[in-house]
Amino acid sequence: MEALMGIRGPDFVMLAADCTHAHSIMVLKDDEDKILKVSDNLMMATMGEAGDRVQFTEYISKNILLYRMRNGYELGPLAAAHFTRRNLADYLRSRTPYHVNILVGGYDAVDGPQLHYIDYLANSLPVKHAAHGYGGMFVNSIFDRYHHDKITQKEAYEIFRKGVAEIHKRLILSLPNFKVAVIDKDGVKYLDDITPDSLKQASAA
Repeated sequence: MEALMGIRGPDFVMLAADCTHAHSIMVLKDDEDKILKVSDNLMMATMGEAGDRVQFTEYISKNILLYRMRNGYELGPLAAAHFTRRNLADYLRSRTPYHVNILVGGYDAVDGPQLHYIDYLANSLPVKHAAHGYGGMFVNSIFDRYHHDKITQKEAYEIFRKGVAEIHKRLILSLPNFKVAVIDKDGVKYLDDITPDSLKQASAA
């Protein structure tokens, strides 16, 4: 009952995640941040059971930071995605599996921007755009239509707005607010949240 979205551009990666924290039929909060800044060149958007989501992302992020402390340099996005996938696969074969879906986005000085799709079965794939959750059923077709190889950050943000509007319109579940973050050569920064009010203001303008 969650939604993650990711777009890779020629010089950036943009991620969006809903802010809803639900338990059973109850919404506990609507300002949860599911996008974690792991390092200056890496971020992860994660969805799943709240305990699994928080524990697994913290475990991965702290181990990536430990790697930097021990070796004097950071893991690149590709290495971080492999490390995340391997740990998820190992836990999947244990008695305490983590049921999480992840989008790993990062920027490498040599290889440029990278976006990796990882699901709860530890499948991993580098992609140009991706989505997880019920919301992904509605936004993947929007990504296919509007994404192109020379996409700008402004265009990517607008695609996210279209996707969120479609989720609000067609998904029976309430996912009102989405956080958006972008990473490029200058690091990670958060953009304006996409909310029902912001969508109304844009349509009225």
